[in-house]
Amino acid sequence: MLQMLIRNKSKIGWSVFLILLLVLIRAFEDTLFYDPFLNYFKDEYAHLPFPQINIFKLFFSLGMRFYLNSVISLLLLYVIFKDKQIVKFSALLYMILGSVLMVSFIFVLISFGEESKMTLFYIRRFLIQPIFILLFIPGFYYQKHSSQRRTERS
Repeated sequence: MLQMLIRNKSKIGWSVFLILLLVLIRAFEDTLFYDPFLNYFKDEYAHLPFPQINIFKLFFSLGMRFYLNSVISLLLLYVIFKDKQIVKFSALLYMILGSVLMVSFIFVLISFGEESKMTLFYIRRFLIQPIFILLFIPGFYYQKHSSQRRTERS
């Protein structure tokens, strides 16, 4: 185990660095991004009206945050797996999921507004948090190791 850690110290170092970047984005979200919903959803928002929103600024800010989280997540996938095919496939998934989420968020915000606060809350969560990496790493790990077992049996 110790030799495996020593052999992979570069991979571990880069992984910790990239995870730290994700944490820093979260820690400084108030100063880095325009998001009037940050404080709104921290309060008792069920009985509060929506805050004043600049929709273009919010769209750009959510998009930039999703983009930053995605790029760091893709780098993390490359560091962990060293497989460009996994990174390319993940990039495609991030583009599709990000587009669907952004369109959904804006559509729900404009069309339904305050009557769909929980829907906005959850769509926004997927946009601002690097949730997909929590799904991709175990999924690709399982796929990679199950395909290695199949080739060993052959």
